[in-house]
Amino acid sequence: MPPRRTLRSTVCLALVLAPSLPHRAAAREPLSSFADVLDRAEPGVVNIATVGRTEEGGEQETMQDFLHRFFGEGPRVQRSLGSGFIISPDGEIVTNNHVVQGAAKIRVRMANEEELEARVVGSDSKTDVALLRVKAPRPLPTLPLGDSDAVKVGDWVLAIGNPFGLTQTATAGIVSAKGRFLGEGPYDDFIQTDASINPGNSGGPLIDQQGRVIGINAAIVSPAGGNVGIGFAVPINLARWVIDQLRAHGVVVRGWIGVAIQSVTPDLARSLGLAAAEGALVADVTAGGPAAKAGIARGDVIERWGEHAIRHSRELPLLVAGTAPGARVAVTLVRDGRQRTVDVTVAKMPPQPPGEGRAEPSPGGAEAWGLRVETLGPRDARRLGLEPGSGVRVVDVEDGSPADEAGLEPDDVIVEANRRPMRSPADLGRALAASPGRALLRVQRGSASLFVEMTR
Repeated sequence: MPPRRTLRSTVCLALVLAPSLPHRAAAREPLSSFADVLDRAEPGVVNIATVGRTEEGGEQETMQDFLHRFFGEGPRVQRSLGSGFIISPDGEIVTNNHVVQGAAKIRVRMANEEELEARVVGSDSKTDVALLRVKAPRPLPTLPLGDSDAVKVGDWVLAIGNPFGLTQTATAGIVSAKGRFLGEGPYDDFIQTDASINPGNSGGPLIDQQGRVIGINAAIVSPAGGNVGIGFAVPINLARWVIDQLRAHGVVVRGWIGVAIQSVTPDLARSLGLAAAEGALVADVTAGGPAAKAGIARGDVIERWGEHAIRHSRELPLLVAGTAPGARVAVTLVRDGRQRTVDVTVAKMPPQPPGEGRAEPSPGGAEAWGLRVETLGPRDARRLGLEPGSGVRVVDVEDGSPADEAGLEPDDVIVEANRRPMRSPADLGRALAASPGRALLRVQRGSASLFVEMTR
């Protein structure tokens, strides 16, 4: 009985005191509505419908393709839907390159259901940005462009578009991350958001709470093709530069210096004698290119481009691309543990920039690292696009070995070991024996050159 009285008195006390406690839910400011922002933004968002034809020599022919051709119906017509937004009253529209790529006909449907024919002013596959133009019968509603550099993780954003053909669909979320690298190309710099983005949203705007465009919705991560809360947008500051180039030239004119680079990992930083795992490691240099003329060499670590410090290798391609051809830039790099500065004269990026015998027993040194190698003979050299004797070819990699842990693969060609050229398996064996715990290799893999560190 005493415990019951205690419980009853406690409950009564709580009931008496409850009215005097501050009502936190009532005091809290309600979440603001996005209705006013959408009222201003939606008239500037458009639906983009494209019609294209399949071309011969592309993907493997299906039975449907065969029947179309057999009965003389011509190539199949492909249709796709996407989104876009208007940036000038006289009819400039921004969307993704992949929305309009290969399109024979493009129709734009405005928010008021009016339809207009559009043409491509220019497009850029490297950043997935395209600029269209329509003949505007009157000044069109536009969306203002914001500043994607000023956006912070956690800021509210809205995605507007036409997912699955459902016009003028708006979803809300936050900026989940910035500077995302997806491996789509050297100019990846995506804004990540959890605002729902689905097929058909591509090319639509990602806007802030003031209705300013801070990104172009471009991609989603989804095992089943639908939204799972991971979407990506091209930052508008990058897109703005591309749009200006497309408007002026129809194509993007990029700076180029002729280097292939890779990230500096902690292991590579130790091997190269660096204080931190920062900068861009030069894996290859195009002969006769601006970097080669300036004296930049394989194994150099670029730490600064002009006034910009390079923290991660992916920052360098964006900086170089945005530099006008003909400009002279001071490049700070580290070579053999010493810092130096060279001047590079930036060139215009070419349309297709360079990418960037009998097996003999491997010495015991290589086998101890889990490698079986052979001299690079004429036949394999031709197949791999290399000079005979310019390295040793990896024949096999033992599972779980130091070579396997380092990521070496069969058909890799080891060109250097510990900064010394390799011309035979014996050369590799001597180099590995001289450095029993750690080895820095320069490897040619297809058209790419990269550094790999093995440890054991």
